[in-house]
Amino acid sequence: MTGSRARGDAGQVFPIYITVVAGLLFLAFAYFAVGQAAVNRNGAQTAADAAALAAAQETRDGLADLWVEDVLDPAKWHDIFNGDGVRLADPCWRARELAAQNDATVNLCDPEGLRFLVTVQANKTAGDSVIPATSTTKAHADAVAVIEPLCTFDTPGADAEEDVLPKLTCGNGDREWELDPDDLSDLPKPEDLFDVHLAD
Repeated sequence: MTGSRARGDAGQVFPIYITVVAGLLFLAFAYFAVGQAAVNRNGAQTAADAAALAAAQETRDGLADLWVEDVLDPAKWHDIFNGDGVRLADPCWRARELAAQNDATVNLCDPEGLRFLVTVQANKTAGDSVIPATSTTKAHADAVAVIEPLCTFDTPGADAEEDVLPKLTCGNGDREWELDPDDLSDLPKPEDLFDVHLAD
């Protein structure tokens, strides 16, 4: 009788054991799916950050080139450093290029002055898992990059001498350029004139 009862108890415990193991396996796969989704989101965010920075850097380089072209006309410097009314090539091609390198697609690239909003979508889903949505959902992310002028100068007045250029003070005042109109071989580089960073 005792042996029969033991076998009966074992028979009752086995289905519970199977249920518990199945539940644990499901939880393990669910955590794995969540991890995959998190990795996918992080990849999309990396792509968005890179794309926004690329668009801003493209514009920064364009502004720096424009400043070099108009370096002998200080009256135009203020607008160039603030991105006011200047015409430059569309920088969004760089955003799309960097997003593609990070396996994502740009859904929105919105340059507004010295501020660049980029939204991307990952090209791949998180993959098949016990959570059905992960097999069809693609991660989205956005980022904002800004260009910050690093230099100050005195705006020339009406009585300013034509052959004298304003002194350019950049960074935290630790770098100055005394520009000589007759020798413009030593001009600031784009990174000296502007800082590019992600917005907080």
